[in-house]
Amino acid sequence: MKFNDIIQWLGAAFIIIGHVANAIGPDAYPWNIVTFTLGTAAFLTWAFMVLNRPQMVVNIVSIVICLIGLVTAWR
Repeated sequence: MKFNDIIQWLGAAFIIIGHVANAIGPDAYPWNIVTFTLGTAAFLTWAFMVLNRPQMVVNIVSIVICLIGLVTAWR
């Protein structure tokens, strides 16, 4: 398996785990944000590697939102 594939599958797995954590509810907070951050970081890494600009923009915005959520959670 190529490195690009591994990064994408890791991103997908963390995003799915984030959705599961959201479904669990408030007990999963802030770990739902942590898993979304990891998944988004993996997809952002992939987007830079393949120069997919639209995906870069989506993931940069998502990372900023996740970081704001994490700062708010641990304040």
